[in-house]
Amino acid sequence: MYEMIYRRLQNKIILLTLLVSFTPLLILGVTMYYQFMRSSRANTESQIKYRAYARAEALNRFLKERTAILGAMADTHNISEISDETRLARIFEIMNARCGAFVDLGVIDDQGRHIAYVGPYDLKGRNYFDQPWFAEVVSKGAYMSDVYMGYRKMPHFIIAVRRHENWKPWILRATIDPEILNEIVRSAQIGKTGDAYIINRNGVYETQPRFDGRILFESDLDPNLFGGQVDVVELKDKNGRPVLCAGSWLKNNKWLLVIEQDPAELMEELFAVRYTEILIISIGLMAIILTTIFTTRITVKHLKESDKKMVEMNAKLVQSDKMAAIGKMAAGVAHEINNPLAVILQKTGWIEDLLEEEEFQESENFKEFRLSVLKIEEHVERARKVVHNMLGFARKMEPRLEDVDINETLNQTIDMVENYARINNIQIQVDFTKDLPIIASDQAQLQQVFLNLINNAIDAIGKDGLIEITTDCNDTEIYINFKDDGSGIAEDVQNKIFDPFYTTKVTGKGIGLGLWVIYNIINKMGGSIKVQSVMGHGAKFIVTIPVVKPEKK
Repeated sequence: MYEMIYRRLQNKIILLTLLVSFTPLLILGVTMYYQFMRSSRANTESQIKYRAYARAEALNRFLKERTAILGAMADTHNISEISDETRLARIFEIMNARCGAFVDLGVIDDQGRHIAYVGPYDLKGRNYFDQPWFAEVVSKGAYMSDVYMGYRKMPHFIIAVRRHENWKPWILRATIDPEILNEIVRSAQIGKTGDAYIINRNGVYETQPRFDGRILFESDLDPNLFGGQVDVVELKDKNGRPVLCAGSWLKNNKWLLVIEQDPAELMEELFAVRYTEILIISIGLMAIILTTIFTTRITVKHLKESDKKMVEMNAKLVQSDKMAAIGKMAAGVAHEINNPLAVILQKTGWIEDLLEEEEFQESENFKEFRLSVLKIEEHVERARKVVHNMLGFARKMEPRLEDVDINETLNQTIDMVENYARINNIQIQVDFTKDLPIIASDQAQLQQVFLNLINNAIDAIGKDGLIEITTDCNDTEIYINFKDDGSGIAEDVQNKIFDPFYTTKVTGKGIGLGLWVIYNIINKMGGSIKVQSVMGHGAKFIVTIPVVKPEKK
């Protein structure tokens, strides 16, 4: 029943402690996780947005530089000079040396004829008057085309600038190497899922995407989703997985740079931090669980031990009360027995007086009468002695100094227990130093000390053993040694045996007050008591009593 109560108490403490510990920790964990995911998403979008912005700026610089150098060449030469293909070739070399990425260079007159050309294709003499870009460059002064096939039969795009001479326009036109443009775009592709490409306002690929799609083919992306400088939207790929798309319009306002990325890949490192956080929280939870269970079990164990000790102490107190009651009863019984013993002694004295008369001396049974009277007196004296010793042991001992002969007190005490020892086949041997000084002390209390020590020795032996009692002295102290050949006292409990209610006897055989009482009695007398014992080799108690001369009592 008690085990079930303790188990329920333990479970309630564990449950309550875990609830109190887990609630704020879980709230903190959920809050941190939510904030982490928000910041991770914001950080991921910020990364891809910055990459789109940085690549767009690089592309803008690329196009601006080539447009600027093309315009500079047109501004510094007239049509007659630049139509000289030798000089045009020199200009072409200078432009590639300065900026690079130019595939060819040509001069077109106001009629759309290609009058001078430097490059790998046979374009001289071609007429572009009917081409839409020709009219646009004439009207606007500068033009950059989309990527297209044209006469070259391969993807490319051109930059053209217009100049006027003698009120007639002429055009300097250059083809840009699309592979260099692709390299700039591809540099924005990161990881296994990253992609980067350019589409025009119709959604047609201007550069080759990394995965699905082909250049000059229409993409699935709606350019109208991106309206600001850099916008980030989340779309679904063909497999239904989320994809972050960052779009940035280039400054020609014709091309849109798009960077795609699987957000899971971008957040891998952040996810590692998240998993670390989850791991730390999990370890913390496990530590809390284990610590709670461990400490609760220890606490409940200590509580059980305390309750057990309290029950034992209550039992010992009850036993002590019983012993006190028995002591009072023994004192009362002893007083009651003394009175009839006195009457018996009085009557035996009267009988002895009668036996002195002549008529009784002549009786045939005179000797038997005399022997019987002596026997009666002997046993009455024995009973009086027992009663006297019982009174001395059972009454409440108030400190009282009297002349005490230690050897005689020991003999009286041995007489009280000799029969009990003999029944258990235990021999009591004495070796008393003669001429021990008579001291001023309390004989009754000393007798209580000696009686308890001898009884403890008998209990330790059980049956068939030997108790040796010796006395010795010097000028200031008397030594009484009580040695038995019992089982001995363990070393780890020798310093506890003088504590109240501590006993090495089995339950019911002792209450643990005997040695405590002895210790206090000897201590009040100014003496000491020590124990020497080895398990299996008996025990030896050494009582030291100061020599107090009777005249100083």
